[in-house]
Amino acid sequence: MTSWSTFWLDLVDQWPLILAGLYKTLLLAAIVSVTGLALGILVLYFHGSSRPVVRRIVSGYISFFVGTPLLVLLFLMYYGLPRVGLGMSPIAVALVGFTLNIAAYNSAYLSTARNALDPVELEAARAQGFSDRHVFFLITLPQVLRMSIPALTNQVILNLKDTSIAFLIQYTEFFARMQELASTNFQFFKAYLVSAGVYLTLVSIVVLAARSIEKRLRLPGSYTPP
Repeated sequence: MTSWSTFWLDLVDQWPLILAGLYKTLLLAAIVSVTGLALGILVLYFHGSSRPVVRRIVSGYISFFVGTPLLVLLFLMYYGLPRVGLGMSPIAVALVGFTLNIAAYNSAYLSTARNALDPVELEAARAQGFSDRHVFFLITLPQVLRMSIPALTNQVILNLKDTSIAFLIQYTEFFARMQELASTNFQFFKAYLVSAGVYLTLVSIVVLAARSIEKRLRLPGSYTPP
């Protein structure tokens, strides 16, 4: 029996655990992509506040989480917070840590798109009696979301790939299960090769879905790469 045959037999034997790990990977990626976008929109809203103090606080939030590696943030929360009596489960740490990190990046993408809007359009809306809140949610936000689809898609892809570091805080996602498989037969190269293939397949699905959404929502006359 070849080494690949042995590996596939071990893979089939542990398939239920690996499939459960894959589900947890997809679940984590999906949740933090949604919560990260929602919080990113909220951060964008306050980043445009007329109050300088609020803008400085929001800018500090963005700078901190963009400048702090995600792994360091997860370690601080999982291994550091219990020292001060604030221990959390691996899934809670992953959800909070990923969301805070992703929101900072998403708000930066959306802010770039907002800077490209025509200020005359926004001023015209205010002149018609729209409040700042209505201008943001009815005029600004729909446009910046549409323009930010490529950047937000890239972030979703990063979210999916970054879930692979969650095993370092004891969250048993897909890569953690593949690590366990490799540790039973010491065929680490094969396990990592299969893992890479799975992640590549998932990323390809996200890219195809994003292209479909972008084609449906693109502005008339705009250019979309083939």
